[in-house]
Amino acid sequence: MNVETLIIGAGPAGLTTAYELTKAGHSVAIVERDPVYVGGISRTVNYKGYRFDIGGHRFFSKSAEVEAWWTEIMGNEMLQRPRSSRIYYNGKLFDYPLRAGDALAKLGPVEALRCVISYGWAQIRPHRNVVSFEQWVVNNFGRRLFEIFFKTYTEKVWGMDCGDISADWAAQRIKGLNLYQAIIQSFGLGKKPSGSDGVIKTLINSFRYPRLGPGQMWERARDKIVDQGGTMMMGSTITAISQHAETGKWIAIVTDAQGKETKITADHLVSTAAVNELVRMLGADADPAVAAAAKGLRYRDFLIIGLITRGKESFDDNWIYIHDPSVKVGRIQNFKSWSPDMVPDPNTACYGMEYFCNAGDDTWDMSDADLIARAKQEIGQLGLAEPQDIIDGSVVRQPKAYPVYDDTYKINVDTITEGLEEQFTNLHLAGRNGMHKYNNQDHAMMTGILTAKNIIAGSSVHDVWGVNEDAEYHEGGSAGDDKIEERLVPRRIA
Repeated sequence: MNVETLIIGAGPAGLTTAYELTKAGHSVAIVERDPVYVGGISRTVNYKGYRFDIGGHRFFSKSAEVEAWWTEIMGNEMLQRPRSSRIYYNGKLFDYPLRAGDALAKLGPVEALRCVISYGWAQIRPHRNVVSFEQWVVNNFGRRLFEIFFKTYTEKVWGMDCGDISADWAAQRIKGLNLYQAIIQSFGLGKKPSGSDGVIKTLINSFRYPRLGPGQMWERARDKIVDQGGTMMMGSTITAISQHAETGKWIAIVTDAQGKETKITADHLVSTAAVNELVRMLGADADPAVAAAAKGLRYRDFLIIGLITRGKESFDDNWIYIHDPSVKVGRIQNFKSWSPDMVPDPNTACYGMEYFCNAGDDTWDMSDADLIARAKQEIGQLGLAEPQDIIDGSVVRQPKAYPVYDDTYKINVDTITEGLEEQFTNLHLAGRNGMHKYNNQDHAMMTGILTAKNIIAGSSVHDVWGVNEDAEYHEGGSAGDDKIEERLVPRRIA
């Protein structure tokens, strides 16, 4: 097989690139390891008719081009859904974003007073040399609010102590989320914000969502790519790949699940695979510096347990953040609130119990039966469902869900990309893992759109790596203002 572009991975970036290229008349082949699902971490798993996401995916973009792309693919099957999420703390559900009256009523007068005193003490005796996430939050909100609304969930997601996370992440990620304005100012205390810096960014109150989940979007994109002449190679892996020294042609051996091999030649190679895997695949780790950099990149893994229950759902949130250290679950999805059609029987509900972990740790290595038993016990302990009403469950593991930023990640990524540029031509990196950037779905799509434009133009007229590096809080503002914002990841203190 000879194609103009060979793409590794059928996630949002890979499929977006393929769609744009085939739409422009270019020949494309996509190699995807999964035998069934496309969409990567944005896929939707179908378990006995119950559809659940690998995490939640709100379709909301600052890019008018991405918003139009979604409409082009899905048409009128993009629903407009209300945003609803809350924080679980101390047996109560707090509105998120926090509202003063709700927070005060649920914290109670004694705890609210403790928060005020804690905030006041932090203003009198702040940390002078702020280097950690914990110190930054305590200085800005007081220790009580840090322990209530920041510590537990952050440590569950990233597997790091808040004292080990760099303060710069807090300063960027939490800007505009002024809890003291919501609670402390209810007592008439605290400094009033002034100027534009004091305006709290509002979170989106509605978003678009495919009727059958994000996987429906990517299944549609896959079908359109095939209709436009593209080739999908599901359940396949690249077992050998090289670039011809004289012609610059890429030569790959693709092996399917039955062991059948296909030789593919291509002018361009687009990789959305984890960049350290690409380094090994290309043999670029023969360079000691590139090998060390690839080894230095870290990831956070993830698994979700779908629980099917009889009866009406017990909450209508899209998801609930679990700020309770007595349970391992970090977030709980209610898939019927994303779309009623995700649940085939209206007399049942489907919850997604999210666990953040590392491949090979105790949680990751638990059997599916034990994980389902833990999820049933924990959702019952939290009072969000009755264990005896849970009639079935399914486990999905997602390795390398979140590229992790630490004090050396940028140097490692730069070393790898410079090494690859020296050794290869017409190699394009795109997407979350392909670029080692923990970004939103629309950001990954934009890297795919720009990659396709570069291939069509025959030169790097668009800076794929520069897709918004100022990284403001993504869910503030309005959709379609042509500004995509990269999600942030905490760094370890150098």
